[in-house]
Amino acid sequence: MQYAKLGCYWLCIVFTAACENGLPIAPEAHQASTIATSWELVWQDEFNGIEIDKSKWSFEYNCYGGGNSEQQCYTDRNENAFVQQGLLHIVARLEDYAGPALKDDHADYSRADTSTVKPFTSARLRSVFKGDWLYGRFEVRAKFPKGQGTWGAVWMLPSDWVYGDWSSSGEIDIVEAINLGARSDRQGAVEGELETRIHGTLHYGQSWPDNVYSGRSYRLPSELSPADDFYRYAIEWEPNEIRWYVDGIHYATQTSDNWYSLYSSDDELRLAKGSAPFDQRFHLLLNLAVGGTWVENANNQDIDYSVFPQVFLIDYVRVYKNSSQS
Repeated sequence: MQYAKLGCYWLCIVFTAACENGLPIAPEAHQASTIATSWELVWQDEFNGIEIDKSKWSFEYNCYGGGNSEQQCYTDRNENAFVQQGLLHIVARLEDYAGPALKDDHADYSRADTSTVKPFTSARLRSVFKGDWLYGRFEVRAKFPKGQGTWGAVWMLPSDWVYGDWSSSGEIDIVEAINLGARSDRQGAVEGELETRIHGTLHYGQSWPDNVYSGRSYRLPSELSPADDFYRYAIEWEPNEIRWYVDGIHYATQTSDNWYSLYSSDDELRLAKGSAPFDQRFHLLLNLAVGGTWVENANNQDIDYSVFPQVFLIDYVRVYKNSSQS
C-alpha cells in the first residue's frame, strides 16, 4: 500500500501470461479447507469496546500522501476512525485539512507542521511495536468502501527494515480494493461491468525506484462486490511461501523462488540470502486512502468527489501462529 504503485507501475512480475492494470489476472481459484488445527490464535482485536485499543494500534498523522500522491491527510480524530457496534469505522471525508508533509517516521517529522493541505481526511492505523510477527495466519473480516477514488487496504510492513528502505525490506498486501462500483477496466470486461476485484500483492527487490511487485487479482463469485457485504480475507505466511484467501477460497500463492531483496552494503549492492525480505517480523496496517497514482489512473480515472464520505468497516483482525513449527 505505501508507495505501492509509484515507481513500479510499469513493471508486473507475474506467474500467468497476461497482465492487466499493473496486476496479473487471477488464476482459477479453488476451495481451501478450514483453518488447520495447527493454527493457534495469538492476537486479536474484535473491536467490541467503546474506543480504539491504543495498546494494539497507533495512528499515523500526516498529509504525506503515502508516497503515491494520495489526496488525504491521515488524522487521529474520532471523525476519521472510531469503534461502534462491534466494528472499526475508518471514514474518508471531503474536507480541506493541513498537516505534516513528511511521514511519521521521518527524522525531520513534526506534528506541528501544517505546510501541506489536502482535500480529504481519513485514518491509517498500525500495530508497529505493539503487534509484530514473523510468519502466521492473518485474517480480517471487512466491508470495503465504494466509488471512484477509494482505496481500502489491509497490509503489512517490516518493523525493523533490516534490508533497507522500501521496498528492499518488503511489503505484504493482504487485501486491497480500489474504485469498487466504478466501470471495470478488467481485461475482457463486458459492457457495463462494474469493478469488483480485490488484489493480493508482494513488494520487494531494491529500494525505490528500483522496486518490483507481483500479485493476483480476484473476483468474488456471481459478481458479488466486496463493498456490498463482509468477507473474510487472509494470508498464510510460512517460511518460503505466502498464500492468499477470501472466505476460505485459496486464490494465490507466491514463493521465495520468485521474490528477492537487493540491499546496499559497503557501497555495493548485495543479494540477501534465504527467503529475504520475508524472513523478518512485520506489523499490520489498516487504512482508507483517497486517490493516488494507481487509483486515479484506473477505472473511470480521477476522483469522484460526490461519493464521499466513504467508510471502510472492519469486524475483526486475528493473528494465528502455526504450533507445528518450531
